[in-house]
Amino acid sequence: MVESLLLSTVRISTYSGQTQLTNASGFFFSRDQRLFLVSSRHVFVDAPSDHHPDRLTIDVHVDTADLARCITYSIPLYQNGTGVWRQAADLSGEVDVAVIEIELDSFPANAVYTAFSTDHIYDSFDNVEVGSQMLIVGYPLGFHDTLHHLPVVRHAINASPLSFRFEGMGYFLTDARTHRGTSGACVVMRSAEPGSELPWTLLGIHSARLDVGTRDLQLDEALGLNCAWFADVLIPLTAQ
Repeated sequence: MVESLLLSTVRISTYSGQTQLTNASGFFFSRDQRLFLVSSRHVFVDAPSDHHPDRLTIDVHVDTADLARCITYSIPLYQNGTGVWRQAADLSGEVDVAVIEIELDSFPANAVYTAFSTDHIYDSFDNVEVGSQMLIVGYPLGFHDTLHHLPVVRHAINASPLSFRFEGMGYFLTDARTHRGTSGACVVMRSAEPGSELPWTLLGIHSARLDVGTRDLQLDEALGLNCAWFADVLIPLTAQ
């Protein structure tokens, strides 16, 4: 049996018409008998890079005994010219997280997946020390197990304390090797209460690599740091 964590995460492809634009990562989140796809907001729309897809697709497993069996499920981003995703903002500005509700009536009845819920979100980080071991589950540069349609997992640690929002923003720092295509990946830590179907704590949503604007591109290496938005933003985003 495949680990449930790997079935929570999907590869996202964005399209404008029939033209594929980008690859990204996302994961399922369930609440009140509704199912959402979570990713970075800039995957859905990003004005600075002129990224304006009109739909996205995900690969959905449909056979627990044969993970090679998948179907491509398409999700429109607009209805009557209006974006149907939900995005967030806080006192510091836009939050790079968005969700879109999946219509269960059109979702494959035999879909094989696991989903995070509000029970997986930490309500206190007092016991999480800086430098704690975490995982980032996604599709760097679109790379994945193309036969079984499964993501890859990268090690990470939190490079800033989770009890504080870095520079007052709604994210914390991770030290991990990431690439394009990892945007929207879940950042998780093994749950202290194993035994559930998905024994992981959802800490954040990977957004982007960070760099220093004054870095000498020839003398100084990249920082290797990333920002991950705190997962508690999903609570207001998925409310009725």
